[in-house]
Amino acid sequence: MKRAVFLDRDGVLNRSVVRAGRPYAPTSLDEFELLPGVLEALTDLRTAGFVLVVVTNQPDLATGRIRPEVAEAIHQKLRALLPIDDIKVCGHVDEDDCSCRKPRPGMLLEAARDWSIDLYRSFIVGDRWRDVAAGKAAGCKTIFVDYGYAEELADRPDFVVTSLPEAVKIILGN
Repeated sequence: MKRAVFLDRDGVLNRSVVRAGRPYAPTSLDEFELLPGVLEALTDLRTAGFVLVVVTNQPDLATGRIRPEVAEAIHQKLRALLPIDDIKVCGHVDEDDCSCRKPRPGMLLEAARDWSIDLYRSFIVGDRWRDVAAGKAAGCKTIFVDYGYAEELADRPDFVVTSLPEAVKIILGN
């Protein structure tokens, strides 16, 4: 069984668009910008043998704020720029009551089946309470990237950092 790092997309790999203290996904390629140090951090994880899986809630697909082809273009850009193995997307809103939308662990469980991942030896890195809760529900170690957003954490993360490169130091030290 393989070890993995599950990565939230917006706010971990790329810059979130922050409005009124809350983070939002970019809705165009023009708004999409990788955060500093992300390529190097993921390259270090890849060299260490981790499977790298992006797990991202994209409710703007359900609400029509982003067109599917724009979301796919953003994911193609991620695949071209970063050494990631897979991207799992939930395009639902909470009211859809699906099993894939974080805080539920559906995307992590699907990736674990697809890639023979040992969830208990894996990590999730995210900047929202939903990421921490999904990781806990799946049995992963959780790393919260704290940007001081105006929201509470429902679950206590295993680690708190200020960036993905800082999270990678913790992961490689475990």
